[in-house]
Amino acid sequence: MKQEKIMLSTLLDLEEDNLFEDFSINDIGDNHLYTNLETPLKSNAFEISDKEKKEKISVLFAEIMDVMGMDLNDDSLKGTPERVAKMYIDEIFSGLNPKNKPKMSLFENKYQYNQMLVEKNITFYSNCEHHFVPIFGKAHVAYISSGKVIGLSKLNRIVQYYAQRPQVQERLTNQIGKDLEHILQTEDIAVIIDAKHLCVCSRGIKDDTSTTITTYYGGAFKNPQKIAELQNYIKNS
Repeated sequence: MKQEKIMLSTLLDLEEDNLFEDFSINDIGDNHLYTNLETPLKSNAFEISDKEKKEKISVLFAEIMDVMGMDLNDDSLKGTPERVAKMYIDEIFSGLNPKNKPKMSLFENKYQYNQMLVEKNITFYSNCEHHFVPIFGKAHVAYISSGKVIGLSKLNRIVQYYAQRPQVQERLTNQIGKDLEHILQTEDIAVIIDAKHLCVCSRGIKDDTSTTITTYYGGAFKNPQKIAELQNYIKNS
């Protein structure tokens, strides 16, 4: 599956040149390509309430279970459609709704700390948008202050926000990096994600040993010495 080796820059070129028309739907899904840097959402995605969405999903998921031949009268299964609907809207896909984006406040860098700050081993759980099975792993985020700083937990929260939606790892990495540039008012941002994909582990090739690493380096972090320094911090527990 050589397309899996396509780097983010190549994907951006493909998008700009509209060359994804050369790939079939299955090529895009099986090779984990993505056709849009923004999460694909309909223009009317939020015209109905979360309550209405959960009601609709519950009905539709019950139909899926019925088609598969499961007995919805069984005590263990009766509440499953409602549980799945609640999980989708309130938990694992809650990052689709902009109203759930964490509030961000910047503070003066009174300590005059001008070296990189690294928040490493941020555990996250997401879902592959091609097969709707989990992606999970660790994110490492670093930045150099432009004169402002942010509460440490906010770095975790921004990772979780973008992870809690159907995703492709390259897009997830890019979205976190781009948004942190905007929030922290600096290009000196680095994001490294190391994740396992159950669409690779539990289906298809069924390789349970491999992980996928993606990176976003901006500003000072494009310098090889800074990258080496960051990677050294991450390696040392």
